[in-house]
Amino acid sequence: MQAALSLAARGLGRTWPNPAVGCVLVRDGAVIGRGWTQPGGRPHAEAEALARVRDLPGGAEGATAYVTLEPCNHYGKTPPCALALVESKVARVVVACQDPDPRVAGGGLARLRDAGIEVVTGVCEAEALALNEGFFNRITLGRPLVTLKVASTLDGRIATRTGESQWITGPTARAWGHRLRASHDAILVGIGTALADDPELTCRLPGLGDRSPVRVVVDSSLRLPPTAKLATGAKRIPTWVVTGPTPDSARLEALTALGVEVLPVAAGGDGRVDPAAALSTLAARGITRVLVEGGAAMAGALLRAGLVDRLEWFRAASLIGGDGLPAVAGFGVEALSAMPRLERTAVRSAGADLAESYRRIPS
Repeated sequence: MQAALSLAARGLGRTWPNPAVGCVLVRDGAVIGRGWTQPGGRPHAEAEALARVRDLPGGAEGATAYVTLEPCNHYGKTPPCALALVESKVARVVVACQDPDPRVAGGGLARLRDAGIEVVTGVCEAEALALNEGFFNRITLGRPLVTLKVASTLDGRIATRTGESQWITGPTARAWGHRLRASHDAILVGIGTALADDPELTCRLPGLGDRSPVRVVVDSSLRLPPTAKLATGAKRIPTWVVTGPTPDSARLEALTALGVEVLPVAAGGDGRVDPAAALSTLAARGITRVLVEGGAAMAGALLRAGLVDRLEWFRAASLIGGDGLPAVAGFGVEALSAMPRLERTAVRSAGADLAESYRRIPS
């Protein structure tokens, strides 16, 4: 199952709206086939693994299938994977976790058992749930997994008082940041970051140039200029602008002519795009994993709304001081009991910098 989970992780950022699943086929103590969900979500992992043993004597007959998520049990663009496993005459199916999708939700396991196949569940379940947390969030919460990424000094500053920010962290930390982009469906920034930095928001690691996620700008008043790199590159890399409910028609036309998709959503009481509405809109379009890279106002808004699930914090061994720009804008914490609580899951050296990973502790 650990091998199946490793295979599944290869699909993160590429399989949305489907989950990233891995499958390993074992017979007589030897691996005979393996597969993982392909880009765009199809073929599914089980179909990939079964296709690779099709020319073996007996195919998958009598084998054990290790699958990181309950095999699907519904007809969509492809037949059900549970049916494919039954027809392949596997003897046993080991499943890490159940699929919460109402179209599946135990039905896949039932079909396997009804066919006389031994089914074992719950193997490496915690790891499997963490791997596809974005997919599960989309199904159960109606929003994607949100990972907030910060690169700061030791005192939590992301720029000097004059706005200089490139580069606080070193090349290793920046490369790791690009790797994070490759494993998410979308990368999101606020309009302040888009205007100040004019970023490309692409994955520029060697060999991963095709793994750039959908680029999303939260822009309440539709201020993104048509000359911005995000706008001029929209026909090459999908670019969405989430804006208020009544965008200016001339600005809308100028951006859509460049290939930018403008998504009007509800505004909050302050007239700005409601973060929950923005994430709900992304989920409705199939996004399961969002990496948030900027800036301080966006980080504060998401934390205020309780919408940050994971935090990736890169710290440089440097200091700027209190007149620098903080990584997170104020978000209304007046008592220690109101602070978001996080669990640290990893600490690693990233060249000269420190990389820390955190997970939100449910309140």
